[in-house]
Amino acid sequence: MTSPTDAPDKSAAAADTLRGGPRRGRARKGLGRGVPLPLLVPALLGLAFLVLPLIALLVRTPWHSLPDQLTSPEVWQALKLSLLCATAATAVSLVIGVPLAWLLARVEFPGRGLVRALVTLPLVLPPVVGGVALLMALGRNGIVGQWLDAWFGITLPFTTTGVVIAEAFVAMPFLVISVEGTLRAADPRYEEAAATLGASRFTAFRRVTLPLIAPGIAAGAVLAWARALGEFGATITFAGNFPGRTQTMPLAVYLALQSDPEAAIALSLVLLAVSVAVLAGLRDRWMTAS
Repeated sequence: MTSPTDAPDKSAAAADTLRGGPRRGRARKGLGRGVPLPLLVPALLGLAFLVLPLIALLVRTPWHSLPDQLTSPEVWQALKLSLLCATAATAVSLVIGVPLAWLLARVEFPGRGLVRALVTLPLVLPPVVGGVALLMALGRNGIVGQWLDAWFGITLPFTTTGVVIAEAFVAMPFLVISVEGTLRAADPRYEEAAATLGASRFTAFRRVTLPLIAPGIAAGAVLAWARALGEFGATITFAGNFPGRTQTMPLAVYLALQSDPEAAIALSLVLLAVSVAVLAGLRDRWMTAS
């Protein structure tokens, strides 16, 4: 005889069966056993293609001489400059990128799609082309740079400031995309409620919106910082490769590869460690299983 307390459990189980809940659970558990071979083989090849170069870098690392390589003055000079310029480029991206992301997410205006496409263009633009474009705009004969030189005596190419500008140019789209996505996911009714209480739009952004999107800003800033730290093409084109002034870690790797491959591997290992640290810091955003 079925007790009254068993009826709800059986009803719930029947409802789950009709919805396909338990079947989905069994399907997920058995997915690994039922992967078709034509899909499994290329999937494993793709995994090996991405992981094997990193393993080769670790295998070929000169561990016995690694401390000497990493403590050399040239390495510390390049590392210090890289950290300084990447941090400055991230700060620039935050100051102008967060308002740009808010504009794209919250304001309707003609040509917004075109503006969004232009903002994301540096993501797909070859970095060397970005460096050439910066030279045409901010070089001594550039459309803006000529006036900076003539009126204020400011020269940006082949300077540390030029490194920051080149890194910000290629890194800021990562921040803008991240913050815009967070803004679109945030409920705008909080801002509307603040407006009904007499807050200006800027006050609502500062007091209400910013705390809501702080995780997205942090994630975008970390991505922008990592991208700026690894920038090579635009930097060497716009700022050159002068030790102590514009030679960042990627440029030092390129230079060392021609004369001292072990030093290049050691420097590459540092950048690899930074990338892993960034990925670990964003594990809740990128590495959470659904």
